[in-house]
Amino acid sequence: MPGAKVYTDYKELLKDETIEVVHVLTPNRAHSFITVDALNAGKHVMCEKPMAINSEEAIKMLEAAKANNKKLTIGYQGRQRPDSLYLKQEAEQGTFGDIYFAKATAIRRRAVPTWGVFINEYEQGGGPLIDIGTHALDLTLWTMNNYKPKYCVGTTYHKLNSLPKDEQGNAWGPWDSEKYTAEDSAFGFIVMEDGATIILESAWAINLLDPREAITTVAGTKAGADMLDGLRINGIRNGRQYVLKPDLNAGGVAFYDGAGSEDPSYREARLWIEAVINDTEPSVLPEQALVVTQILEGIYESAKTGKPYYFS
Repeated sequence: MPGAKVYTDYKELLKDETIEVVHVLTPNRAHSFITVDALNAGKHVMCEKPMAINSEEAIKMLEAAKANNKKLTIGYQGRQRPDSLYLKQEAEQGTFGDIYFAKATAIRRRAVPTWGVFINEYEQGGGPLIDIGTHALDLTLWTMNNYKPKYCVGTTYHKLNSLPKDEQGNAWGPWDSEKYTAEDSAFGFIVMEDGATIILESAWAINLLDPREAITTVAGTKAGADMLDGLRINGIRNGRQYVLKPDLNAGGVAFYDGAGSEDPSYREARLWIEAVINDTEPSVLPEQALVVTQILEGIYESAKTGKPYYFS
């Protein structure tokens, strides 16, 4: 691109007063300090998920945004899918009543990312839980509009990451078992302050035949919903059980797919730019992303100690 600049030191980039917005797309360990430096330099920041490798670092980011009166958002683009947006609208309209049970699912049978530092626990802060489980958890909390966890119990597993190459069957080719220090699967049981329960499932490699990534299931006092076969809403009407499957395609005309659904990544970018230009709140609030990080941290800590993790 004409006029584009390349920096080997991000701090030099931050000195450029013509730059108003910074996107942080680094390994997870670098999210916090780069974001804080950018905010302190007077830039708005969009940071890739997860917000940070732990809640202490995430809080620093939130505090820097507030201190500098700059916008901060986290890249949870799963919210921008047509099924997610429809589900959220139904939740806001009270279709489900009081949502008291949910499942956040991000399961891959064999799809370990073999590039970059994804499998390096030190650089990333973890494996599938912090990588794809974070998307499913964010989607679930957002749908429920519940951001007050009470305690959680977690388990992590390193059962398959040491498999020899000829036994891996990985979608992106064999991984290096010596470098694979993150977990291959992780699970959490979360109880919220109001008594609601969330089960979180995440895996890059597990012997299950029904992989599903970044989806949620919710059950409320009036109705429930899942994403197991497209978006399905279930309930009772006129004394009978019903299942509603909204048509989320924009088509309907022969040879034309329609333009009614915006690409999720485009929608995410558009909403972020509009928030900066119009001085409005971003679609993903940093306070919400902080709670996601706190719960992930709690699950990892519970897995290490073998005890429930209580949120203060």
